[in-house]
Parts: sequence; structure tokens; C-alpha cells
Amino acid sequence: MTLATSGLKGEPHAAPVYFAVGPREPPYLYFFSDPESRHGRDLARSAIAAAACYPECQGWQDIRGLQMHGKVRLVERGKEWDTAWACYTAKFPFVKTLKAIIARNALYAFEPDWIRLVDNHQGFGFKQEWTFP
Repeated sequence: MTLATSGLKGEPHAAPVYFAVGPREPPYLYFFSDPESRHGRDLARSAIAAAACYPECQGWQDIRGLQMHGKVRLVERGKEWDTAWACYTAKFPFVKTLKAIIARNALYAFEPDWIRLVDNHQGFGFKQEWTFP
């Protein structure tokens, strides 16, 4: 997914991150990142973020994806961390071999409060939205 944050003066920043969806509603999107990265520093100052998930496509009929906004928080070691790790390694098994790198990063949870599905498979410009309290 592409994660969008804003800097100290409101300047936008977008960063691609690997993510895994957690087993709850609304879905949490878990990702690992260096807290000292630009988006890590932005999130330490403001938890508000936006994200987009989409596959590469060649024609307008193939355009589909999710647009989201919500909050991002650090996930501390414990039950939720273990659940997120299981989801993450199920999606990205190679990560199990990168434990030293993972140990230098933090686990974050993106918690959307709004999601828009765009799916041109359903027709040009098809959109569906969900809002979460």
C-alpha cells in the first residue's frame, strides 16, 4: 500500500509499505517501518494518515483499489503484535528470515475510519464507501 502522511509544515509524503490485513472489522492494516523514517517521524507527531492499495493495471477496465483515511498507531509486543505477525508472515513468508531487521523496526496498525472501493470491473467510475466510527 502507499501510506500518505504530512510533515511538520503540512508537506505531503507518500511511502510504499508491505502490509497485511488483521482479522477484525473494520480491518487493521499492519506494516513494519523504521520509526526514524520520514513517515515514522510524521506519525509520531500526528497519527492521521491516508492510504491506497491497488494492483498495477494497463486499461481503464482494470482499475480497482482502495482509498482510505484514518489513524496509525504503534503496536506494542503482546497478543495483538503476535496476531499481526502471524498475518504478516502468512502473507510474506520471507520475512521470517529477516528477524534482525524486523527487530530494528516498529509494527504499526493503520485503522481506517473511511474506505472507498473503486472498481471499474463493475463499470466505469464504480465506487462504494464505508465509514467506521
